[in-house]
Amino acid sequence: MDPCPFVRITVGNLALKIPVASKPTRSVVHPSSSPCFCKIELKNFHMQTAVVPYIPPENQLAENQLQTPAATFYLSKADIDKLAAKSIFSSKPCLKIAIYTGRGGSTCGVNSGRLLGKVSLPLDLAGTESRACVFHNGWISVGKEANKGSSAQLHLNVKAEPDPRFVFQFDGEPECSPQVFQIRGNIQQPVFTCKFSFRNTGDRNQRSRSLQSEPSSSRSWLSSFGSVRERSGKERKGWSITVHDLSGSPVAAASMVTPFVASPGSDRVSRSNPGSWLILRPGDGTWKPWGRLEAWRERGSSDGLGYRFELIPNMSAAAIVLAESTLSSGKGGKFVIDLGGNNSSGANGRITPASATSPACSPRSSGDFGYGLWPYSVYRGFVMSAGVEGEGKCSKPCVEVSVQHVNCTEDAAAFVALAAAIDLSMDACRLFSQRLRKELCNPQDFLG
Repeated sequence: MDPCPFVRITVGNLALKIPVASKPTRSVVHPSSSPCFCKIELKNFHMQTAVVPYIPPENQLAENQLQTPAATFYLSKADIDKLAAKSIFSSKPCLKIAIYTGRGGSTCGVNSGRLLGKVSLPLDLAGTESRACVFHNGWISVGKEANKGSSAQLHLNVKAEPDPRFVFQFDGEPECSPQVFQIRGNIQQPVFTCKFSFRNTGDRNQRSRSLQSEPSSSRSWLSSFGSVRERSGKERKGWSITVHDLSGSPVAAASMVTPFVASPGSDRVSRSNPGSWLILRPGDGTWKPWGRLEAWRERGSSDGLGYRFELIPNMSAAAIVLAESTLSSGKGGKFVIDLGGNNSSGANGRITPASATSPACSPRSSGDFGYGLWPYSVYRGFVMSAGVEGEGKCSKPCVEVSVQHVNCTEDAAAFVALAAAIDLSMDACRLFSQRLRKELCNPQDFLG
């Protein structure tokens, strides 16, 4: 499988110094007594906000301390071409950073922070699809006094690195048992087929023709992930989707192990009682758990699909949360697992566990952002993303998976199964007053 070129632009190792002469006054908020933050912008991408640590002028940089990346932008080949396109109005693309003193946020529509200064850094993206490039690493003057040598100084590291991805596209909605194509440029090549079915809810051992022999021990751990709340009434249960390679062999599966049930006196699946999927991979003649996805319907103004995805290392009960956020039930968004950045570059639903990197309060001159060793996990940086359409819209998920996390067909298939599960969860969490399409309704529920 050939990957698609992507580039990751990372902004990190932020710190701020203010000249000694700049004393607190009545009209100015000084960073020594108030936090600082910055807004980071790249054309055509969502603006990101990050805290900027303040370093007193008399202090030296602590070289042994590390800092979490402040912002990360992911660029496809099309994004790079668009940014690099010359016009009479622009030359090279620029990264723009506005530094503020005071707390972030706004009151009555007015920003509460005071603008300290701005920095504009040109980016030459030519060749970054195949080689790393550091655009800046060190101090840079900001503010009105930048040319007089008495301005505030911002430390930052801006670099671009190749981040190739495999891109997969469903050619239909997951419940319609579609094919899945790998996309590279204008080339589409079939790689998987999906089979949606209704698992017998009395038998949690979803099987496939090549996985018929299943030890009794596997029944115990699989049932332990599910719930015993199999009751009639407002519930959606028994959905499963199996991913096959082109030879017809099953290479991954997503099985609904806890029904999606309306809370008492309600018409929705609550956060306190979510439905769940088990993402499975074949091994030793049986299905083995790889991850668990929980989903529910959020209340309040968001009224979206809440989710939590956990990695299950070595069949251990100590699951590790990789992603937890909310997608708009009306507009949809992106389910993203990213363990290396601060904010998304415009995608909905991205979240980064704090333990993914090592935090600190001052930069390193080496420009290394210091990605820490994340316990029990080989996943670092961008892992995967999957598009999810809103309720009532035709959804053909597009799945992007980092090359560094795909070593075999089963690796890619597991992410495809996860994408199908999050997409189906949008339907599973619909209000029970709304009807589902016929493909999602088990005929057995209407018998007897």
